[in-house]
Amino acid sequence: MTDNNLYTLFESRFPADLTQIAFEGPEVPTVSFGDLQDKSAQMANLLTSLGAVAGDRVAVQTGKSVEAVILYLACLRAGLVYLPLNTAYKAAEIEYFLGDATPAIVVCDPASITEIEAIAKKCGVRQVLSLDETGRGSLTEKADQQDSSLETVARTGDDLAAILYTSGTTGRSKGAMLTHDNLASNARTLHQHWGFTEGDVLLHALPIFHVHGLFVALHCAFLNGSKVILLRKFDPAVIIANLPKSTVFMGVPTFYVRLLAEAAFTKDVCRNMRLFTAGSAPLLEETFNAFRERTGHVILERYGMTEAGMITSNPYDGERKAGTVGFPLDNEVRIADEEGNVLADGEIGILEIKGPNVFKGYWQMPEKTASEFRPDGFFITGDMTRKGEDGYYRIVGRSKDLIISGGYNVYPKEIESFIDEMPGVEESAVVGRPHPDFGEAVVAFVVTDGSVSNLKEEDVIAFIKEKLANFKVPKQVYIVEDLPRNTMGKVQKNQLRDRAVADQD
Repeated sequence: MTDNNLYTLFESRFPADLTQIAFEGPEVPTVSFGDLQDKSAQMANLLTSLGAVAGDRVAVQTGKSVEAVILYLACLRAGLVYLPLNTAYKAAEIEYFLGDATPAIVVCDPASITEIEAIAKKCGVRQVLSLDETGRGSLTEKADQQDSSLETVARTGDDLAAILYTSGTTGRSKGAMLTHDNLASNARTLHQHWGFTEGDVLLHALPIFHVHGLFVALHCAFLNGSKVILLRKFDPAVIIANLPKSTVFMGVPTFYVRLLAEAAFTKDVCRNMRLFTAGSAPLLEETFNAFRERTGHVILERYGMTEAGMITSNPYDGERKAGTVGFPLDNEVRIADEEGNVLADGEIGILEIKGPNVFKGYWQMPEKTASEFRPDGFFITGDMTRKGEDGYYRIVGRSKDLIISGGYNVYPKEIESFIDEMPGVEESAVVGRPHPDFGEAVVAFVVTDGSVSNLKEEDVIAFIKEKLANFKVPKQVYIVEDLPRNTMGKVQKNQLRDRAVADQD
C-alpha cells in the first residue's frame, strides 16, 4: 500500500546533509537529523520488542526534552498511536485516561513511576517505562541497546497517529482521534501559509503535550528541515537571549504579556525574527498594539482546536488585524445557528468546519461523535463566531462553557464534579473571570449542605489540588447560601461571573 505515515513525510523533508542540527538549547543535547533517524529507530524497536503492535496506544506523561520528541517520532515509525498527557495531571485523571485508552505502554517521569505503575496495573497496561526532562530513564537506557536500523511501518492516511484528550462539558474527557492525514494536511498548510523557508530557526518554549507545541510548532520545523532551539520552559530572560539566533517564535498570549514586561525585550533583540504567532487563547488588542510598538513586528494570530489543528489564520502577507483570527485555511467553514441553519455574513453563530484536518471522532464515543457532526459532515466547533465585512473572522465567545487559562482549556463541569464529591458540599458552580496574566482564572461558588461546620475557601482549594492539575484549581472560592437560577432552574452563571469580576475590580 502507499505509505502515508507522517514520519515518512517528515523524513522526506530532512536536509540532505543529516549532520545538520535538528535540536539544540541551553539545557538540551545537540541532536542532528541523522541522530533523529537513528534514535527514533532504536526507540521504535524497543517499543515493538515489548509487544506493542501497530495501532496500540502509547501514553506519555513526561517533562519536555529532545528524547520525548524522539519518542513521538518513534511511535509514528512503529505505527503506534501517541497519547500525550499534560504533566500537571494528577492520579485520578491519569487513571481515567489509562482506563479509557487502554495503552500497551506508558512512559512517565521516574519520580512518579511507583504511582503510575500501580494505576497501570489496575488498567491492564503491559509495560511502564521512565523518562525525565533531562532525557534519562529506563526508556533511553533500554533503547540504547536496540538496533538503529528500522523500516518505518507503512500506514494509510486514515490510520490513527495520535489521541489527544480534551476536557468534556459533561465532566468526562474525550479522546480526539487524529489520523496521519489529519496531521499531514495541517502541517503542509501551515508550512506554506506561514512562509517557512530555508534557514528558518524555530525558538520553541511551548509544552509538547498538546496541539500547539507538538503539532503546530514542531511539525512546521520537521517539514522545513529546520533547526529547533528547544527550551524546557518559558523564561523571558532565556527567550530574549535566544531570539537573535531565531527567526520564528510561537507562543500563547501570556508569553507576550511577560516579554513586554521585560525592559531587555527590545526591537534590536528581534532583529532577525521573521514571524511571531499567537494562539491557544485570545490575544488582547492592547498586547497586540504594545508588541508592535515595542518591536516593529505584528503578531500573527490564528485559531484552532484539538479536533482540527489550525482552522483559520491571519495572513502572512497582508494585514494582520487585532481581535481577529483571519481567514479559513485548508478547510470549509460556515457560521450557523444551533439547529445548523447557515447565517448571513455579519451575524453571530457557531462556527462549523469540514476538511482534511478535521479529526476522525472521539475515542470509543460513537454517540458523542455523531452528535458533534452535521449530517453533511461539518463539525460543530462550539465557538461563537462572526465574519466581518472585511472577510476576517472573529471569535466572539463560546457556546460551550469553556474557560481558557494560560492557554489551557478548562471545562467547569469537570471541576464541579470533583467539588461536589467533597464532604459538606451540596453543589457548586465554576466560572472564569479575566486575569491579567493567564487570560482567565477559575473561580468557584460553593453551597454547603450543613454536614461539615465552617467549610472554608482554603479547604475546597486543598481538596481540588489533590485531584486535578494546578491550572484547573480555582484561584478563588466563594462559600454561598445558594446559586442564582432562572425560572427553569438553570444556574445563572452570568450573574456569578459578574460578581467575580466586580469583586476583582
